[in-house]
Amino acid sequence: MNVSGLLTSAGINIAVCTVLSSLYSVLRKQPSNVKVYFGQRLAQVQSKGHGPSFFERFVPSPSWIIKAWQTSEEDLFAVGGLDAAVFSRVVIFSIRILSVAAVICIFLVLPVNYFGQPMHHKKIQLESLEVFTIGNVVERSKWMWVHCLALYVISCCACALLYIENKQITKMRLAYISGSPQNLGRFTVLVRAIPWSGKSYSDSVTQFFTNYYSSSYISHQIVYLPGTVRKLVHDAEKMYNILKAPRMSKHCGPSIVKCGLCGVTGKSFRFLSQKSATSEEKNDFDDDFRKMECPAALVFFRTRYAALVAAQTLQSTNPMLWVTEMAPEPEDVFWANLCVPYRLLWVRRLGTLIATLAFLIFFLVPVSIVQGLVHLDKLKHFSFVRKLSEKRNWIFDLVTGYLPSAMLTLFIFCVPPLMMIFSAIEGPVARSLRKKSACLKVLYFLIWNVFFANILSGSVLQRFDSITSIKDIPLQLAKGIPSMAVFFMTYILTSGWTSLALELMQPISLLLHWLDKCLFRGKHVLSCESQTFPYHTELPRVLLFGLLGLTSSITAPLLLPFLLVYFFFAHLVYRNQFMNVYVTKYDTGGMYWPIAHTAIIVSLMLMQVILLGVFGLKKSAVASSFTIPLIICTFLFHLYCRQRFLPVFKRTVARVIMDMDDQDEQSGKFEEYHEQLQSAAYCQFKSISKKSSTLDDCENGTLEVINERLRSSYCSFKSTTLESPLASQQEQSYNGGHERLQDPDDTKPVNQFSPSPNRFVPQSPVNQYSPPNRFLPQSPVNQYRPTPSPNRFVPQSPGPEIKESKPDTH
Repeated sequence: MNVSGLLTSAGINIAVCTVLSSLYSVLRKQPSNVKVYFGQRLAQVQSKGHGPSFFERFVPSPSWIIKAWQTSEEDLFAVGGLDAAVFSRVVIFSIRILSVAAVICIFLVLPVNYFGQPMHHKKIQLESLEVFTIGNVVERSKWMWVHCLALYVISCCACALLYIENKQITKMRLAYISGSPQNLGRFTVLVRAIPWSGKSYSDSVTQFFTNYYSSSYISHQIVYLPGTVRKLVHDAEKMYNILKAPRMSKHCGPSIVKCGLCGVTGKSFRFLSQKSATSEEKNDFDDDFRKMECPAALVFFRTRYAALVAAQTLQSTNPMLWVTEMAPEPEDVFWANLCVPYRLLWVRRLGTLIATLAFLIFFLVPVSIVQGLVHLDKLKHFSFVRKLSEKRNWIFDLVTGYLPSAMLTLFIFCVPPLMMIFSAIEGPVARSLRKKSACLKVLYFLIWNVFFANILSGSVLQRFDSITSIKDIPLQLAKGIPSMAVFFMTYILTSGWTSLALELMQPISLLLHWLDKCLFRGKHVLSCESQTFPYHTELPRVLLFGLLGLTSSITAPLLLPFLLVYFFFAHLVYRNQFMNVYVTKYDTGGMYWPIAHTAIIVSLMLMQVILLGVFGLKKSAVASSFTIPLIICTFLFHLYCRQRFLPVFKRTVARVIMDMDDQDEQSGKFEEYHEQLQSAAYCQFKSISKKSSTLDDCENGTLEVINERLRSSYCSFKSTTLESPLASQQEQSYNGGHERLQDPDDTKPVNQFSPSPNRFVPQSPVNQYSPPNRFLPQSPVNQYRPTPSPNRFVPQSPGPEIKESKPDTH
């Protein structure tokens, strides 16, 4: 490809980005599109405010760029949580390191590449792009030390910046944990593979945790089979109507018609028979209720430290029973996977791994087609290709420049949804874990198919006429690696610049919004009320472009300006989307940073290995000998960071948790948190209440009453019998509460991550602890902290035995 083909692709993408950005600046001002472009603002403030005038609404303006530029990291953290702050820091890190690489490579390496061998240079627009790569440097050139020096400078700067980011983000995570004491997930433990006790799984949980965690155990909530949720809701509505009937009979007027010798009315006899029928149906309903249990439960503890100990301790001599882990937050629970049998999880993970690998192999077919279009001039064995290459007009430039990258981008659009399905099949218990798993799969897919597969297939096609045997393939691939950066330039233009413009426009959400508005009178039938940020799509793309920038910075410096434009544009676009469009419903606490750190280290080492191979091909022994120690030092730096920073992201710091318990005990907030845990904070039946709005009782307000009764009856923790919850229901008021019954994905939290002046610093002092006595039972200062004993986790003889008479068949 020559410069004119690159300019053709750049011109098309610049025009598309300009048009889409202008349309966005106009469409975002229209009052009818508020739900599409300001979902986050609507979740915080339910007022429309003052909009622009009629004339201003149809004039493109850069006001959104100014507001995005003025957004601080504190504002981003307050709205989007720690994950949004981490994502923003990944983009900023890419801007910093690529700016250093651009200054060094464009002004130092690019002239060496261009004048690397004596030749007659053409005009710039007719010049081949390979002239600007390291492939233009002759063998045994005395200027190869310039490339080695640039490699050292870029690697050292990247490691220094990466260490600073690791240190800062680790502080942010610790401050996030200590600054959010209201997270109920830290009091909750998810227990799976519960053995059958002969009566119910709930009785098994009660017996086990009452015996071995009596001082810290509060209550539990059993999990029900997902296929029976609708039946439970229907039965609850039926039960509510039965219990409401005696109450309604109290308002019946006296009857003048007497019956029998006693002189009472006939309704008294009907009331007695109905009462006995109610008792029988309650017993049947209770039995059905127990049969729908699955061997999983959410167990609530008095302190965070007690829950942490229970989650990280092996509860049984059989590791496949009583499996415990920390539970996700209520809005983050993926209820459909809680009932997946624990012993089948490895089968699911193995199946998804095989399916993912099969999809990776299958995707090599479209990649080969794309590379065939890129290197169309190399396939002169076909007559139609020879005729087309002889007429090098704008059609040939379009086919070899813009079309391949556009086709690859369209092929990749189907990858994130498919990886999300694979991740859901694996069985994660949290929505954030599902998205994190999909993020890893998409990242591996992009690195393999966009980077390695394109290099391999492109190099084979480029050297098609020079390969005589299989032994020549590795040598030809090594020669073709630097030249493949030409294709990556057009890919950055298409998949980078244009994708950001599409992210601004939100074309799919806009189309579904207008279809709902025109066809379904504004009801959310096709569209959703709010969206979460697609980390599984955007983070792999950002990390892939960072990999392309580092690996091609020295071999093809001309790629760096296009990448810098992308990252500067991405910095503004993503901040605008976090502040205006996407609603943060759950947060991983910065768990995406280890993924980003590993991807950056892999990019650095891949850049060094590629240049080591290039130096070997160029027969530069000095440069090759200096590159090997750099690879070893980079790997040692990665091992140090894993030991120094990664454990904070994998484990929970006991000191921070215990200090939070001490502070809450002194302030008396434990009772408030315990009430929230026992007031249906974790409710499996929230997702059904919104779908039940089509019932006939909506007109007179009975639906809200039913949903309130459902939530309080089904989400009772202390017992599985319906006596106590339903008795307390009849004393409650009929004031609805429909908004609390929405699905966790449809809730609208209002600024749940409030910033503070010292939010990046851990709140508790570090040197006030005494580690030798920390884990010993203290005097009755903290009555909620469990007092360990030598036989605490050993089954006692008087305790009831849990029989495993019923296997886990669900």
